[in-house]
Amino acid sequence: MTPVSFSVCVIGAGSSGIAAVKALSQRGIAFDCFEKSDRVGGNWVFRNTNGMSSAYQSLHINTSRDRMAYSDFPMPADYPDFPHHTQVAAYFDAYVDHFGLRERITFNTGVAHAEPHEGGWRVHLESGETRDYRALLVANGHHWDPQWPSFEGMDVFEGPQLHSHHYLGDDPAFFAGKRVVVLGMGNSSMDIAVEASQTAVRVFLAARRGAWIVPKYVFGRPLDQFVTKARVPLAVRQRFMETTLRAAVGTMERYGLPKPDHRPLEAHPTISDTILTRLTHGDITPKPNIARLTASSVVFADGSEEPADVVVYGTGYKVSFPFFDPALVSAPNNDLPLYRRVFHPDLPGLYFIALLQPLGATMPLAEAQSEWVCDHLTGRYTLPPRGELLRDIARERASMRKRYVASRRHTMQVDYDDYLHELRQERKRGAKRG
Repeated sequence: MTPVSFSVCVIGAGSSGIAAVKALSQRGIAFDCFEKSDRVGGNWVFRNTNGMSSAYQSLHINTSRDRMAYSDFPMPADYPDFPHHTQVAAYFDAYVDHFGLRERITFNTGVAHAEPHEGGWRVHLESGETRDYRALLVANGHHWDPQWPSFEGMDVFEGPQLHSHHYLGDDPAFFAGKRVVVLGMGNSSMDIAVEASQTAVRVFLAARRGAWIVPKYVFGRPLDQFVTKARVPLAVRQRFMETTLRAAVGTMERYGLPKPDHRPLEAHPTISDTILTRLTHGDITPKPNIARLTASSVVFADGSEEPADVVVYGTGYKVSFPFFDPALVSAPNNDLPLYRRVFHPDLPGLYFIALLQPLGATMPLAEAQSEWVCDHLTGRYTLPPRGELLRDIARERASMRKRYVASRRHTMQVDYDDYLHELRQERKRGAKRG
């Protein structure tokens, strides 16, 4: 088959892919966008037909509405500060329709394989078609391939075991009358533990390590709207956060949770207004990490043992690119070095959109990254010399390792406002290089 030549291929039409599509469309750059699902929105589409969404029925955003919205398309004013996933998905639908992008996306079509070819990229679609492109924009997300733990006895436990990714929350009887163990201190684990505590006989929240539980609101405002300027020193932000948490919630040990082994902003925060209340009411019992499972119980690291009917693992995700040969592009331990989280240092024409974990929402960052990529594609931006580029990548990685808890979750952290500021500055520097 003779490939049909196009300019740019975008993989995925979730919240990041549609930002890329908009930028390409407005710059007049020819592109194709392929989406495995029958609609836009990706992870925010409950029961997405592509089977990749981690949304559950009660899910709400943890970043406030105004901090999540694209810069030129605010969320509706009648949305609450922390909208439900159905409202977020509707917002993405409205976004693509407002900018006339829906007809530019090819739905129900996945990318089976992509490889460098003659200075560009050859893309093999799941339909069997092959197309050639000048550039490839990867926006396939990083919260869809669950990372399962490994414990002795998982193969003999007789009750349901599920990763939080597969929890839907649409069956009121699922936890009813059961003894439930939830492992993890992330946002999904907290939400699921709280939901389980409404109907379960007992709920145990097992922690692999301590975490700071951050409320959505303090002093009558969303917490993420207090410090919104770039280049505020980390020490200042940490002091503000420590003072705020001390006043608002106190110590984590007060709730029976393990003491965090790090200061605030040195690990991804856990956002919840409800978990601490359920703990103080005795509806959820904190436990240390799981040591092993038996046929009908869970044994914890402190030697205690509790009967259990259901175990839910909130153990994060793997960063995966099923359309790449792993020898070409992969992220072992979720680590993929990139220049400013966008440009692959060794593969020209390969860009990643929103392959980062901000202290905030990814959508405005994906929007800014997409504009930056368009600058590069149209010759308005020039990358720094290779030596400088590699040193910058090394500096970023060293800084991340110094600041954050060593974890596969902290391989692509950025500070929301600082990242946007530095990206704007780098676009200016790159324009002068050209």
